[in-house]
Amino acid sequence: MNTATTPLPGGVRPLGDLTVTRFGYGAMQLAGPGVMGPPADREGALDVLREAVELGITHIDTAGAYGPRVTNRLIREALHPYPASLRIVTKVGAVRDAQGGWPPAREPDELRRAVHENLEDLGVDVLDVVNLRLGDAQGPRPGSLAKPFETLAELQRQGLIRHLGVSNATAEQVAEARDIAPIVCVQNLYNLAHRHDDALIDDLAAEDIAYVPFFPLGGFTPLQSAALSAVATRLRSTPMSVALAWLLQRSPNILLIPGTSSVAHLRENVAGAGLSLSPEDLAELDAIGG
Repeated sequence: MNTATTPLPGGVRPLGDLTVTRFGYGAMQLAGPGVMGPPADREGALDVLREAVELGITHIDTAGAYGPRVTNRLIREALHPYPASLRIVTKVGAVRDAQGGWPPAREPDELRRAVHENLEDLGVDVLDVVNLRLGDAQGPRPGSLAKPFETLAELQRQGLIRHLGVSNATAEQVAEARDIAPIVCVQNLYNLAHRHDDALIDDLAAEDIAYVPFFPLGGFTPLQSAALSAVATRLRSTPMSVALAWLLQRSPNILLIPGTSSVAHLRENVAGAGLSLSPEDLAELDAIGG
């Protein structure tokens, strides 16, 4: 049961015909080192998931490749039967190899297997949202997504998936996906320093499609980190809090999924994202990615 007494930063927004809190939770860090194997502190991982729901979070992001198959099973153990308001967004299109790599797995049979494994591990009959993971660990790669996305669209027509999205995608791939089937979200690398998706975010906002940035604090150079730290110091806050607050204020279609394996850090992230940034703060932060 949700015992949250104050609204989460950013409020709520639609995700297709679903409603989610703009402040969500990313479960990747609940797996072991390198996102492989079980967590060192299993009870602590379960506590984080339960605390997320207690705080009022209704959007959890996961993937069968995390572990692999570790975070989905933790989510089921911690939260099943799920609260009626909770939405779980998962990803398919990559697996794990023995070296901890993320090789693509986007052939039709691989995608069907992944969807059924997600259904089994999460303990549901229908997946709320499935993102097709594209590109590789270095980022998006050009090329048609028609074959794998058509496979997911067919699974959606079969009633196994409620909504579709894409992850690690180029703007052209987003457009191609939308020509095949409606999408409700795009999940890409984006933060103060990596602003390559600015135009895409604005285009998606006009179409009421959510944009979900991953690595909200990743990839800063020392100079850029210094600039962010200066704003955080002036506001008596932390760089992570400022970065999360900036994302929420960047566009109303942005959904946050910061991850952590610590209950205390989860609470800090929620509190920090509610930081109010002035026009002057925003102008200074915008210049980091300029």
